[in-house]
Amino acid sequence: MPAGPPDPPPAAKRASGGASRDAPEPRRWTLHGLNNGLIFSLTCTGVRRLPRAVSYAIGDIGTWLAWRLMRETRAALADNMRAVFPRETEAALQRRARRTLQAYARDAIDFLRALRTTEATAPALFDMPPEYFERFKRVLERGRGAILITGHHGNWEIGSVVMRRVLHLPFAIVAMAEASAEVNRIRREIRDDLGVDTIEVRQSLDTALQIRRRLAENQIVAILMDRHLGRDRVEVTLLGRPAWFLRTPAVMGYLTGAPLMPCFIERAEGRPFNVFVGEPIVVSTTLPREDAIRVAAQQFADQLGTRIREHPEYWYQFYRYWDAQQDSYEGLS
Repeated sequence: MPAGPPDPPPAAKRASGGASRDAPEPRRWTLHGLNNGLIFSLTCTGVRRLPRAVSYAIGDIGTWLAWRLMRETRAALADNMRAVFPRETEAALQRRARRTLQAYARDAIDFLRALRTTEATAPALFDMPPEYFERFKRVLERGRGAILITGHHGNWEIGSVVMRRVLHLPFAIVAMAEASAEVNRIRREIRDDLGVDTIEVRQSLDTALQIRRRLAENQIVAILMDRHLGRDRVEVTLLGRPAWFLRTPAVMGYLTGAPLMPCFIERAEGRPFNVFVGEPIVVSTTLPREDAIRVAAQQFADQLGTRIREHPEYWYQFYRYWDAQQDSYEGLS
């Protein structure tokens, strides 16, 4: 069964005598002994075989233990919540951290269970107004593809089930390789079974070329945008605070004309998942390039901020998100 998310590695140390000019990347909280092939494989097998109530119960126990034992993670989640609840006590914020851990475990369980659905049964899992499908249809009629953007909020993984078994749309996901080769293999197999392409991030031009090729083929390419990678960043304001988002989606939109499609999927107790699809964000070609990229990124940040304020317990940043942003600003000094 899914345990709570693992602790992030220690914060990157600043270089002696001043900060590096290369902006530090957000901490990869998946770099932990719990994120290994054996545990991930057992989790997938157990969730698929056990009743949902049993999986939830085991997940709840695991996340309670994580909340008690993983002090760094608990403190980080509480600190992230201060942007939404600036007047709450530390104890109240840490109780919210526990609810976030529980929601994350249940989202993981629901995603793995959703893999057993068919094209006939999958639609019952989601509450999605018909106009959302029309929105995708109108975008794809332009023939330039679409860049589906989301953040670490809600059940972004289950979006692949929506796209393939509900909307039946061509879909590719841009993803970083997992720290564990076995976990990476299992995740790719899951996507392959759904008919989803994986574009693995590499330190070369290959990723951008693969994205452009799929957009040229009028596909939908999904990218998580709320964590930057080194210099691949654009400045935004999130929840009233400065932050860095990934720049690539807006750059691809600028270069290809493909619109950015904000999408969020949130669990609802006792009801289907709620699907939110925002209005397409078209990256302007009349503004200077960098201004156009910032405007588009901020439009997405505003929508993400709205969803976080509505359901802060679904915001899954298991490291000190705001400290990572500050480190990046200091890296520019």
